[in-house]
Amino acid sequence: MHRQIAPPSLGPPAANYAHAMLTTGATAWLHTSGVVATRHDGTVPESLHDQAELIWANLGEMLREAGMQVTDVVSVVTYVVVGNDLATVMAARDRALGTHRAASTLVPVPALAQPRWHMEIAIVAAR
Repeated sequence: MHRQIAPPSLGPPAANYAHAMLTTGATAWLHTSGVVATRHDGTVPESLHDQAELIWANLGEMLREAGMQVTDVVSVVTYVVVGNDLATVMAARDRALGTHRAASTLVPVPALAQPRWHMEIAIVAAR
């Protein structure tokens, strides 16, 4: 159902992601809003690492609720406030996705809607 698109004329991706993903025959699609690191009780972790882990855990819960798993993720868009460590953000994505690859975009931004948020992630999944 999902196949990486990697024309030989392109250089390799800059990290652990696919340049593009082709999905055929999907009967269900999940599009998330930008997910931020807010716990059920409304608190927000201080560290970028903890925020990244919480966001991916929350995305995992959304996938499960939709009857999907991480291998159904075809696209990831991550927004990170300038000045934060991008390697930390990419490492969290890599842990969450394991060996699965998805199209992935990482965008440094000057700020998010709340100053306590260091990052935000939106995904698209298909099954």
